[in-house]
Amino acid sequence: MTEQAIQKKITDKLTGNGWHVVKMIKVNKPGTPDLIACKAARCVWIEVKKQGGKLSKLQEFTIKQMRAKGLSVIVALGIEDIKELI
Repeated sequence: MTEQAIQKKITDKLTGNGWHVVKMIKVNKPGTPDLIACKAARCVWIEVKKQGGKLSKLQEFTIKQMRAKGLSVIVALGIEDIKELI
């Protein structure tokens, strides 16, 4: 399954459960995760990878920085990786 297909499934599932989900297309910070999902003052960043996909060094660095600032970041290979949000 492609990353785009996984993103759509995740977006549809979260939206159906009351989350506001935005796909990050062009941002001023390279390495930013693909999606941001917010619900009731909680926001979670989601980097989507297909099975066997790997984070780039820049993505690893960015996610580490975001987590150090207290931001919630999930690396998701599918719906099962976001089940804590549903």
